[in-house]
Amino acid sequence: MDLVSSQPNNPTYDITPIIPNSTTIATPPTTPSTATSSPSSATTPSRYENQKRRDWNTFCQYLRNHKPPLSLPMCSGAHVLEFLRYLDQFGKTKVHNQTCPFFGLPNPPAPCPCPLRQAWGSLDALIGRLRAAYEEHGGRPEANPFGARAVRLFLREVRDFQAKARGVSYDKKRKRPKPKNMAPPPSNAN
Repeated sequence: MDLVSSQPNNPTYDITPIIPNSTTIATPPTTPSTATSSPSSATTPSRYENQKRRDWNTFCQYLRNHKPPLSLPMCSGAHVLEFLRYLDQFGKTKVHNQTCPFFGLPNPPAPCPCPLRQAWGSLDALIGRLRAAYEEHGGRPEANPFGARAVRLFLREVRDFQAKARGVSYDKKRKRPKPKNMAPPPSNAN
């Protein structure tokens, strides 16, 4: 879920400190001897790390644009919920209202005016990345607003409502023990 750039395959690597004590990727100065080294010696961030950085930058930008602007230590679970609701305007998942005739149908036969929202899976993954980024940027795990109870309850409600709206159940599946393969008894060919 790329929230910042409009170019899905061309990420930018403009890494600027957003808050005090933020970590940035330092690149060693190139010298003639290192410039000719193999490209495999330079490590590139993984797709997950790039996404986590973009999501973190988006959240910090949201805090700066908040009225009044918020600092990260002042951020709470309520602000995270505001951020998640703000993201709904960029969603691509049709979520039927309870008054919609297609509510509960997995494959609606016609278009409807119901809103597009962020999918539950995208929000869940986003919160996971932001939880990790918060701690990487010096936040204490016990004060992590992305792990607040209100955020967990909100995600559960979004999951359940989207499941009902699409007619899909998210019942937890219990693992059943695998049936033991019974070998056929040896035949007596006497």
